[in-house]
Amino acid sequence: MPIYEYACNDCGFAKEVLQKLSDSPLTKCPECKAETFRKQVSAPGFRLAGSGWYETDFKTGKKKNLVADASSSQSSGSAA
Repeated sequence: MPIYEYACNDCGFAKEVLQKLSDSPLTKCPECKAETFRKQVSAPGFRLAGSGWYETDFKTGKKKNLVADASSSQSSGSAA
C-alpha cells in the first residue's frame, strides 16, 4: 500500500497516511477540522510487509537461504 503525504492549507499540519490506491483522498484536517487537507506531491513510499519478501517468495531450491548460508560459511571459515 502506498504512503501518501498530506498537509493542511489552513493550519499547516502535515501527516503521512497509509492508504489503498482505491481509497478516496482525505480532505478534513485532523488538527483544525477544516476541509483543506490536501495530498502533497512527493516521492512515492511503500512498505514491504512479511517475513522475507524476496528471501522467501521468489527464490527456489538451495538459493532460498542465501543470508543463512553466508553467515554459516563465514563462521566456519578460517580465523584471522
